[in-house]
Amino acid sequence: MKTTTEQRAALFQALFETAPDAMIVVDRHGHIVLANAQADRLFDYPHQGLYGLPIEALLPERLRAGHGAHRSRFMANPRVRPMGAGFELVGMRRDGSEFPVEIGLSPVRDDDDPLYAASIRDISETQRARQALARARYDSFVGQVGRLALESRDYEAWLERLPEIVAEALAIEGVAVLLAGMPLSELHVQAHRGVPPELLDQLPDLAGTAGWNARVTNADHDGFVLQEFDAKGFGDLRVATVESNFLDAVVLPLFDRYDAMGVLLAFATGARAFDRDKLRFLQSVAHLLSAALQRNRSEEQLAHAQRLEAIGQLTGGVAHDFNNLLTVISGNLQLLEDEDAFGADRAQIIQSALRAVGSGAALTRKLLAFARRQRLSPRAIALRPWLGELSVLLKRTLGETVVVRTECASDLPDVFADPGELDAAFVNLALNARDAMPRGGELTIAAVEHEVADGDDGGGELASGHYIAISVADTGIGMAPDVLARALEPFFTTKGPGKGSGLGLSMVYGFVKQSGGAMTIESQLGYGTRVTLQLPQAPAPRSGATERERPAKSSGGETVLVVEDEPDVRGIAVAFLRSLGYSSLVAATAEEALGLLHGGVRIELLFSDVVLGSGMTGVDLAREARRLRPGLPVLLASGYEHAMLDGEAHDSLDLLRKPYSRVDFANAIRRVLDRA
Repeated sequence: MKTTTEQRAALFQALFETAPDAMIVVDRHGHIVLANAQADRLFDYPHQGLYGLPIEALLPERLRAGHGAHRSRFMANPRVRPMGAGFELVGMRRDGSEFPVEIGLSPVRDDDDPLYAASIRDISETQRARQALARARYDSFVGQVGRLALESRDYEAWLERLPEIVAEALAIEGVAVLLAGMPLSELHVQAHRGVPPELLDQLPDLAGTAGWNARVTNADHDGFVLQEFDAKGFGDLRVATVESNFLDAVVLPLFDRYDAMGVLLAFATGARAFDRDKLRFLQSVAHLLSAALQRNRSEEQLAHAQRLEAIGQLTGGVAHDFNNLLTVISGNLQLLEDEDAFGADRAQIIQSALRAVGSGAALTRKLLAFARRQRLSPRAIALRPWLGELSVLLKRTLGETVVVRTECASDLPDVFADPGELDAAFVNLALNARDAMPRGGELTIAAVEHEVADGDDGGGELASGHYIAISVADTGIGMAPDVLARALEPFFTTKGPGKGSGLGLSMVYGFVKQSGGAMTIESQLGYGTRVTLQLPQAPAPRSGATERERPAKSSGGETVLVVEDEPDVRGIAVAFLRSLGYSSLVAATAEEALGLLHGGVRIELLFSDVVLGSGMTGVDLAREARRLRPGLPVLLASGYEHAMLDGEAHDSLDLLRKPYSRVDFANAIRRVLDRA
């Protein structure tokens, strides 16, 4: 009859072999001394083929070193326990294929040699089902984030809700969203949940690190280890996270088109709290957040562009009316100059008033340049000589504390621009740079060739073609983001009273856009400002081009038809004509002027304002007049000619800008008559 010990051994053997899970027993050296048939089948080994193998042979290569350390700690303090709580366990078959497992550990008493038993279960199907449910749940939360981003009109409001949604989805304790300012190293907390203030104080340091895309995690409560990504520079986060009782953290960048614009952080009090599905969920949220922020920035830029366009239209209308007033004031003052009854004192008063008119006219030119309604006279300008002359002017103007440098290749093509406006633009930029360098600094003006190829729209502002990029860079204090956002608005200035009109940059912007170019401003507080103007390259010169002959200034007694809807302006034109020896006829509307033309009245020249109130414009009148009387000389006047003199009209009609002087008026009249 078998002894009790033998019966127990037989019973243990029977239970060991019939257990539904794979059973493996190892000695104190970690070598397998016993394995049941389920273990052979699970790891795809022949009968007793597992005997003598180290237990690490059943693990993937990357996990063996870490498992050896875990095994040593368990054998030093053996107890019944599940293995790998909080993170996934992986087994490896003889052919190298991997599969997820659950493991239970238990010490086996033996007087001669301690043994340790492991119960191993393949959880592939269970894990797949669990992962499918988890992923479906994460998908619903991603959908919720997406709906909020699309439906919310206030992105800051849904951004405040985002940390709560992420924390609920992942069952974690802390979430924070930080957005980058200018410069990038300055982050501010936009929204957070469950993140202590002392930890938030360390977060801005993340912006200056080399590894934006990093994961920092803690393994088994024995110090942080870095996994999967380079986390260089995250030492402060690691220390602060431990002090805040978080054992796992994920850091994900929020990318703009070209750079990171912020960061999404998730914190958990449990070790290894973020598996692959949770990391994918966080990555999806980061992508949605990045897209929403980019959309919001695009909407802000569009709204800003629409505001500028609206201001431009308003500015052009105001400038038109103001030019009419200046024409009346200037004309009457010039007529008063002819009176001999006034003494020297009165003459000085008149001259002072005329200078004020000139200042008002200069102001409207700036306004019209911003509104892109000022007619330019572009021509080819050789950049190297121009830069030489400009640098001499600037050195005298800016003072000895500002060092002016120029960079320009000797073979750089000519730029096509209005010379006067180009000079004014760069003097404006240089003066702004000087004001940004109160203790002096360097001002660098550089010109390079730039080509925009077909399909590359240069950010939506430049047509394909050849351009010259001229930049002005200073070493000044730079601009804050809110100041940079408003830099192009007319009358916006950060200078004190009497030190700036706020029209400098807006005037430059209008000149560049009207010239067919583009303007960009890059600025960071403490790092200076760079303004780049991209202007068209000059076309090849046409052969046979001749200069206009110098206009004659004598009157031949011709009759001029004056068409002007403003009575005071009309009176000035008639008075000028009378003083110059011309005869005149007047009409307040285009229809009234056409009636005179139909009546066969002798008319040698048509002088009309471009804007004639409602109905026909001066351009329409000129075309109809020439249909009635082919070859009739026409001179138009306006301070608001944009979009009215284009194409054929631009080439065939002369324009006199308001407010005009009597000399300019006489020259224009004579030039048009003599050409006819």
